[in-house]
Amino acid sequence: MKAIVQRVAKASVSVDNVVISQISRGFMVLIGVGRDDTQSDIESLAKKILALRAFPDPNSGAQWKKTVKDVEGAILCVSQFTLFAKTPRGRPDFHGAMPTERGREMYAAFLKRLGELYQPQRIKDGQFGAMMDVSLTNEGPVTFTIESQEKREAGIAADESRSANGQVTAPVVESLRGEQQSGTEE
Repeated sequence: MKAIVQRVAKASVSVDNVVISQISRGFMVLIGVGRDDTQSDIESLAKKILALRAFPDPNSGAQWKKTVKDVEGAILCVSQFTLFAKTPRGRPDFHGAMPTERGREMYAAFLKRLGELYQPQRIKDGQFGAMMDVSLTNEGPVTFTIESQEKREAGIAADESRSANGQVTAPVVESLRGEQQSGTEE
């Protein structure tokens, strides 16, 4: 899973010119669910977002001291499958995103888990699959990109080992799979 987290003074989501969700101070979070994401990704991403120290300490003014929970902020989440787009020739390819129905289930499970770890009434969201207008006032601006799993970093090694036509070479992919399954490097 991927998230774009923005510290906001306020944010809202509208569908068909009707505001369906809004928050004051907190996080506006775009959430992308990848094709291979699991329940462990939900847990990891939810915890990372809630642990992010993106707010200043109101007493000292020191930056990066408080979490959204510390400041009792709200979180507005919007599903964003385009976070998994590849654009090799300018035309987006969304095959890295989870298919719609499974993505809807994973996104709903993510929202539920976020509420369980924080306060459900402080978790708001857009409308999955709808064309939404998102408005926000970004404080700072402060924006972070967070991923749920380190195995995406292993994908970087695969990206760096491409053949002349841009395809990942089979030995590299098999090597990465072997490392992930056995937990050891060969």
